Amino acid sequence: MEVPKKLVNSVTGCADEALAGLVTCNANLRLLQGHRVVLRADLVAIKGRVALLSGGGSGHEPAHAGFIGKGMLTGVVAGAVFTSPAVGSILAAIRAVTEAGAAGTLLIVKNYTGDRLNFGLALERARAEGSDVRMVVVGDDSAFTAPKKAGRRGLCGTILIHKVAGALAEKGASLDEIVEKLSAVIKAMGTLGLSLSPCSVPGSKPTFQLADDEMELGLGIHGEAGVRRMKLLPADEAVETMLAHMTDPCNASRLPLSPGDSVVLVVNNLGGLSCLELSIVAGAAVRCLESRGVRVARVLVGSFMTALEMAGVSLTLMLVDEELVGLLDAKTTAVAWPNLPAAPAASKREEIPAPKEAPRTTQHEKSTGPGAARARLVLEQVCSTLLEMQEKLNELDRAAGDGDCGHTHARAARAIQVWVRAEPPPAAPAQLLSALADLLLEKMGGSSGVLYGLFLTAAARALLGRDDLPAWADAVDAGAEAMGRYGGAAPGDRTMLDSVCAAARALAALRSPGAELLPVLGAAVKSAEAAAEATRHMEAGAGRASYISSAELRLPDPGAVAVAAVLRAVLEGLQS
Repeated sequence: MEVPKKLVNSVTGCADEALAGLVTCNANLRLLQGHRVVLRADLVAIKGRVALLSGGGSGHEPAHAGFIGKGMLTGVVAGAVFTSPAVGSILAAIRAVTEAGAAGTLLIVKNYTGDRLNFGLALERARAEGSDVRMVVVGDDSAFTAPKKAGRRGLCGTILIHKVAGALAEKGASLDEIVEKLSAVIKAMGTLGLSLSPCSVPGSKPTFQLADDEMELGLGIHGEAGVRRMKLLPADEAVETMLAHMTDPCNASRLPLSPGDSVVLVVNNLGGLSCLELSIVAGAAVRCLESRGVRVARVLVGSFMTALEMAGVSLTLMLVDEELVGLLDAKTTAVAWPNLPAAPAASKREEIPAPKEAPRTTQHEKSTGPGAARARLVLEQVCSTLLEMQEKLNELDRAAGDGDCGHTHARAARAIQVWVRAEPPPAAPAQLLSALADLLLEKMGGSSGVLYGLFLTAAARALLGRDDLPAWADAVDAGAEAMGRYGGAAPGDRTMLDSVCAAARALAALRSPGAELLPVLGAAVKSAEAAAEATRHMEAGAGRASYISSAELRLPDPGAVAVAAVLRAVLEGLQS
């Protein structure tokens, strides 16, 4: 098993450098000289108020230093990655806030043996020096069904304790009052984690292994074993499983939850989950709680207490009343605390009505007669051609893209087939192209769908009230100009525009007196096909292919090939 890559300067110095970087970027923070301690820059502001110190091993960022600020923590003592901080540094932090005039110091400690021991010893030594110091131990883990002698582990619920304590201290509450309040709040809180992958301490191998189709329930923030491994579940089912476990009456560490209760929900990224997944989980959690008759008074979604790069999530629930919600809503300058709206979560909110589409200016003609029949015949020929070319276009696209050009054009072809078979297409050219633009923008997808939509929309405007041959030349020019203006490409850039512009140049002959459509269109098809083949030897100047070395682009551009094929299909449809 390989040691995962980390973007650090050194394994031994990463915790110190991380704290230094945080302080560098935050003028409200200061390092305590000679110690891995971060304090508020305005320590004078705590005079006469209770100072709040927390901390633990590094690797859980933004916890804990991200929660320093007015209305939250006074300071943080950090250890090495996943290692409890040194007693001497904890004691130095206590001395610093005591000298600043704090009306007592509260240590907020997660329930891990090393943290309890080190913070506890520092507390005893500080008391021996005459300091007024208390400690609360946060244990919010709801994973274990049977009681553990060590108690519940301290997890992401700790940040809610930071916030409640900070708001109370800012209001001038005494040390005894804060300890009493926190002791009650800790009992009304639960957290459960779920992981899709392990994490790894810098310089070390992953802390555990999970199969590709597995997830682990109830693990700790250092990679400690959970309570169950299960097959990968969809987000909704995973959330339901988590909440059911957290509130199971047979679970000794459960959080009792009843209909009518109000909670604060924290949806915490354990480090490696995407924001997309996190929002899906958050929505599922709110819906699941609402289905139980539980009111979600507030919800925090983001990275609050991570486990390095672990791909996973934890859910924290805290039972709240109006007083607690007010404390959580109180202002803070801590950079990692989210700017929460003072309103409950709700899975069903009134949607803003979509604006009504403006009436079309195109003159509508009845979709009957020889014009409509010819349009349908041509479109059917185009669709058959694109469906037959699907794999060829995909193969061309794999050289410079994601290999879906054929799929994209086939999707458009099938949408057009459904449309023309449901009702005759419009006979008026402007109306026909405008309708095709709308259809492709809705059904085709990808940049190709937008480019075709641009071309057809611009071409349709040039054909308003016209149906003569010069109008078609003007329409193709207008479409090509729109594609180049918004797509950023020009002839010679190895894109579909090479075929479009080659055809446009040939179609200019339609403006000549006595011009005939089919011969001019035939010349345009040959020009487009030659231009598509020529892209084989071009340097890509736009589009996804522009990021690929020209030496690797040995095949013609799939978009240019598709355009030439569409033109030939139009010609064949008109000739039949």
